[in-house]
Amino acid sequence: MGIFAAVLPGCSDSGQKEQEWIVDRFDDIKVIRYEVPGFEQLPLNEKILVYYLSEAAKCGRDILYDQNFKYNLAIRRALEQIYERYDGDRNDADFKAMEKYLKKVWFANGIHHHYSNDKFVPEFSRDWFESQMDVCGVNEPVPTDLLVDIIFDPSLYPTRLNQTAGVDMVTSSAVNYYEGVTQKEVEAFYRKMRNPNDHRPVSYGLNSKLVKEADGRIVERVWYIDGMYGDAIKKIVYWLEKAQGVAEEPLKGIIGDLVKYYRTGDLRDFDTYSINWVEDTVSNIDFINGFIEDYNDPLGRKASWESNVSFVDSDACRRTRIIAENAQWFEDNSPINPAYRKPVVKGVSAKVITVAMLGGDCYPSTPIGINLPNADWIRKEHGSKSVTIDNITYAYDKAAQGNGFREEFVLRAEDRDMMERYGKIADDLHTDLHECLGHGSGQLAPGVKGGELGSYSSTLEETRADLFGLYYIGDPKLVELGLVPTTDVAKAAYASYIMNGMMTQLARIEPGKNVEESHMRNRKLIAEWCYEQGKADNVIEMVKKNGKTYVVVNDFDKLRQLFGKMLYEVQRIKSEGDYEAGKELVEKYAVKVDEKLHNEVRERYYALGIEPYGGFVNPEYELVEKDGEIVDVKISYPNNYVEQMLHYSHDYSFLPTLN
Repeated sequence: MGIFAAVLPGCSDSGQKEQEWIVDRFDDIKVIRYEVPGFEQLPLNEKILVYYLSEAAKCGRDILYDQNFKYNLAIRRALEQIYERYDGDRNDADFKAMEKYLKKVWFANGIHHHYSNDKFVPEFSRDWFESQMDVCGVNEPVPTDLLVDIIFDPSLYPTRLNQTAGVDMVTSSAVNYYEGVTQKEVEAFYRKMRNPNDHRPVSYGLNSKLVKEADGRIVERVWYIDGMYGDAIKKIVYWLEKAQGVAEEPLKGIIGDLVKYYRTGDLRDFDTYSINWVEDTVSNIDFINGFIEDYNDPLGRKASWESNVSFVDSDACRRTRIIAENAQWFEDNSPINPAYRKPVVKGVSAKVITVAMLGGDCYPSTPIGINLPNADWIRKEHGSKSVTIDNITYAYDKAAQGNGFREEFVLRAEDRDMMERYGKIADDLHTDLHECLGHGSGQLAPGVKGGELGSYSSTLEETRADLFGLYYIGDPKLVELGLVPTTDVAKAAYASYIMNGMMTQLARIEPGKNVEESHMRNRKLIAEWCYEQGKADNVIEMVKKNGKTYVVVNDFDKLRQLFGKMLYEVQRIKSEGDYEAGKELVEKYAVKVDEKLHNEVRERYYALGIEPYGGFVNPEYELVEKDGEIVDVKISYPNNYVEQMLHYSHDYSFLPTLN
């Protein structure tokens, strides 16, 4: 479970200029470089380990493209061929528009926006593109007419992920997790697999595509070394085995567990890997690699491929260590039904990491915090592992300086001052609480297996973890533990969170659209619910001044009480698997957008000249050899987004165009 930047990237006002960190800007996106402080000081074997794991992280890139949409690879490769072979004026309007479109495709790992899920609208002409397909000799195993229609016809595959209530979410979503089947058929298929007496169920369907054969049979195409995506998985396994050769225990064995899972495709092997991974709290180098998060599946079952490689930031781990050591206190004092508290909190570990490589669904856009594994029974019996990615939040902060965001959207000077003083620690601490304790808190009622909340599960789970963090960031216990100097840190967090949930995140939504992405839905759900529940006491106020709308928190203590009240209900919904109550909450508060407010926010936000989305270019690593031995690993920081993307397409593209 990952948390993405909660506030729009662009809220800091001091330090180095943003231009030193931003390497490209286009459409609604800025591409940022991140640094890897401490890499040069790692022991040689750990540097080599990072190198091998980083190679494995890059080898799964094509998998995500194909998962996001069946024809993504064909379109990306056609665009890249035109881009590289074009011999006309590169300042021509059509070419520049195609270049921007290609940059967006790279950033989203496909032709649908990475957050809104809407298909990109090309700004180059169809005639020009068709002529370039011919002139540049584009050769892809997809009929040209179909490929062009997909790009230019807005009615074809309009959204990657459709979770609108009442529609067939499977047939109306472009994701490549299902083919020839309906939502009812998918639900029936997996319902038959569930054993009510199995208290340690595998995550059925996590690593497969469900298809209907010509004879009407519905079968899974499993993603493993001898199955679907096998060509890329073979490369991943090659580098994992190289990494295993230089790793020390327990990481050496954990890598072996993952390799076994990739070779068998057996989800029991994935559970073994997950258990051993979560119980490893001593390795300095860590990594994620595989089919893990299910946000991109409209039914919350299939997992997208992702990877990152990291090492511990020991200086920054103090706060996460304190949080983990006090996990039982937080659980015992959680404002939920005592029946749904864990009597004994097991295996909570948390750390601040420096990420060294991003891949798959973590690249170019990445979470700022991660909590895994996702299986409820593993979390209950073995615990969870949480990370906050410090060098990524630092890069976001540095890339957002002096842009006028606070002056435009924060009405009160005292709120701006609090955000200036405490904004970074508030964001980091909320991420820590969200990932370290929020996701791992609570327990299911007897007989509830998890998964009962269906398409609403991701939104409600992120809501639950966010509420946990929001409630506790305002607790005096944090001052007592030395995690914050004052409870004013909570005021900075609350003012920023409510403003973002009710207003400023709307800058990310296209006009006329609803909120679709799970993290955005969860923030809107919390803010709107608290606004309504606190109306009698004017806890949150919508203020008009000089023709502009502002969101102001008038009573921080009562707002914290509302967070606790909402957490009580959301935990009940999860613990009891109350689908109808969860659906009602999400549909009432998290989806619909006020058109007038939406237009105002977008106008004010884009007038500042800042982009609501940020992503990253990766560092590059190079082995240094002498007399046939590796003597060092050099790191460098490229500043060219296009060059990195083309490099990856040339050197890490292992799948056929159609899979």
